[in-house]
Amino acid sequence: MQLVRRNMLYGLFALAGMGRNLKPLHAHPHAPGMGKSSAQASPPPPDSKDNRVPGISGQGKMRFSVLYTSDHLPPGAQKVLVNAHGGFAVDRRPGKEETYFALPGAGILQISSDRKTVNMLDTPDEMRKVNLHDTTVWYDENRTPYLTFPANDAGKIFTTTLEGKLVHTLDAPTAAVDFEQPEVHDYFLGGGDFAPTAVEHLNGLYYITTGYSNLDYVLTARINRENRFEVIWNDLAFGGKGDGPGQFGTAHGITLPPGKVRLDIADRPHSRLERFTRYGHYLSSLKMPSGSLPCDINYLDEEYSVVPALDGPDTKKGAPIYILQGETLISTIMPKEDLGLENFKHIHNAALRRINDKFYIIAQAWNPGDFAILEQVTD
Repeated sequence: MQLVRRNMLYGLFALAGMGRNLKPLHAHPHAPGMGKSSAQASPPPPDSKDNRVPGISGQGKMRFSVLYTSDHLPPGAQKVLVNAHGGFAVDRRPGKEETYFALPGAGILQISSDRKTVNMLDTPDEMRKVNLHDTTVWYDENRTPYLTFPANDAGKIFTTTLEGKLVHTLDAPTAAVDFEQPEVHDYFLGGGDFAPTAVEHLNGLYYITTGYSNLDYVLTARINRENRFEVIWNDLAFGGKGDGPGQFGTAHGITLPPGKVRLDIADRPHSRLERFTRYGHYLSSLKMPSGSLPCDINYLDEEYSVVPALDGPDTKKGAPIYILQGETLISTIMPKEDLGLENFKHIHNAALRRINDKFYIIAQAWNPGDFAILEQVTD
């Protein structure tokens, strides 16, 4: 297949550039050594039962308690919270720091920078009535901010202002798009569905994961703002279903790390974060604890990030939120087991904030949906 030949060429290129032997991925010893070897984010030693403090979860300095639960949301959002199936985006510009997400039936919500208030934004009906699976905030060349939402059930990509005004709707691609991968062209020629799960913006391109479809490629679309806001499908596509490096079981979330020109993609069933160049060249993988099913990674800065997990190694305890310092897993937060948040059986998304040198985690559960804000314990 063309995909395999292309990945083999990328592996040879990486070998020549790094000048050293490469190791196979930890979870796939049979896979060819393409790109760099994977790193392993091993969890810190768990606290013994005698050391656990009721109402506190985590290790080291990254221990958390519950600050707000779902009653912190507006009544209109509380009514539909059970259907929560989305993600957060933080406007990390200095002096801003608002957080955005969406709920089906409620539309776009904004959490204030001091996390004390949550407002429902006026949202167009075509967005409010569908599921907006994730949220991305990005800025054009003039630093004008936008929000972008993938609607996995509607097969569309919506872009709005920070106030919720709809500026563009990108419909599903068709076989008329000249994708560089024949598999992608054939998929849409055969009537394959478009189920976008996440969007990231980099250098005028949308990078769109499609993990809820049989395609499971990352597709790209180009933003054109010469005369008006326009988005058209682009030829670059990479990934595809598979177990090897650079392939996905379910490409669920996609993130641009701060200070890097790199795309980190949560490959949920393989419990790993796969890293790519902006050209779709596979770089490396960061393995999460086996069975954790990572949904995404959210970076606070170049040092700290959080990884929400749909499941954990022990499903009876509910799902964890992992806190990373670089590539080191420094704390595991268990909202259901330790904090008594019974609906947090599966965690779909989380965002890390820092206010006045104290850390906060904004978290969303799925099936059933729920919401909480956790506060770092510093005593």
